[in-house]
Amino acid sequence: MDLIYIHIMYRRAYEPLNNYLKPNKVLVIYGPRRVGKTTLLQNFLKQTELKFKLDSGDNIRTQQILSTGDFNRILAYYEGYELIAIDEAQNISNIGKALKIIVDQIPGIKVIATGSSSFELAGQVGEPLTGRKKTLILYPMSQYELAFEFNKFELNEKLEDYLIFGLYPEVVQSQKRAEKIDIIKEIADSYLLKDILVFERVKSSRLLLDLLKLLSFQVGNEVSFSELSTALGADVKTMQRYIDLLEKAFVITKLGGFSRNLRNEITNKNKYYFFDNGIRNAVIAQFNNLDQRNDIGALWENFMFSERLKYRSYLSIYSNNYFWRTYEGQEIDLVEEREGKIFGYEFKWSNLKKTKPPKNWKITYPESEFQIIHKDNYQDFII
Repeated sequence: MDLIYIHIMYRRAYEPLNNYLKPNKVLVIYGPRRVGKTTLLQNFLKQTELKFKLDSGDNIRTQQILSTGDFNRILAYYEGYELIAIDEAQNISNIGKALKIIVDQIPGIKVIATGSSSFELAGQVGEPLTGRKKTLILYPMSQYELAFEFNKFELNEKLEDYLIFGLYPEVVQSQKRAEKIDIIKEIADSYLLKDILVFERVKSSRLLLDLLKLLSFQVGNEVSFSELSTALGADVKTMQRYIDLLEKAFVITKLGGFSRNLRNEITNKNKYYFFDNGIRNAVIAQFNNLDQRNDIGALWENFMFSERLKYRSYLSIYSNNYFWRTYEGQEIDLVEEREGKIFGYEFKWSNLKKTKPPKNWKITYPESEFQIIHKDNYQDFII
């Protein structure tokens, strides 16, 4: 399916990109595969008045020139341009050093670099571009972005689809259930086979898939490396390394425990959420309708966490994020520490009319705010 067509229909949070471009700085755009990074770049280039050169990290000639570190050759290659755009930049060896040469040596130059495999690109551009870059992360479509196109009533009508099939642009665009399933399964396969399994330290694709399945069933629950290690028959260090790769490849994201006062607050375990519900469901091959599922609580919690993450990112809402749980079982799904305050959020699919926070939370953090996010009020939380 044509991603350009999809992107024209749905405005993305970072459009127009020129709001983020600065002279002699690199605008780095990260994100999972097929969330629309290339389309975002192409749409900007279509309307810019800057004289630009577009390169791809897949191009062998571009790789040869930029990986050399040869000042004269690199500068001659880009002479006369006002904007340089490099798609799939992580495929170029020493790309960070090449970009540093460009922004340091060409007065007024603007540079955009995109990449999907963050464990490759981040490692290459981090140190060389210290103080010389602006980083944006593009996620699958968000409710915040879709609200540019649809009203809240229309979004709510599509809620079940979003919970089951996720929000990748191609999936959102598709009208047929079978097609949605085919697309998200193919995307899930490309995550694992292309972005992670090619990494030199990943030796067991079966172990990685088993780990992902285990995490899929553990959404919303605390997880420890030792428990994962025991369940899968692998050593703890391997579990740590594989989970780190899954995080860097934008498959899952970690949430740690919150504690300030109580000895019985759990802080030695983490929760893991998927960036996209569709990927989570593809891993366990479960695309049944909501009325045929027993995991609606996990689906809802994962959806609300990932949508809130996108919302904070796109609106530059800075916070420290945790879950809260005591050994007695009192819990809050998401704690945001921002603006000098503490905000607690509990995610419940059904509106049970319950408004009181857990007893120990109220006693221990009396100045905190608390809210239950359910299917009747969720849009104010993420749009």
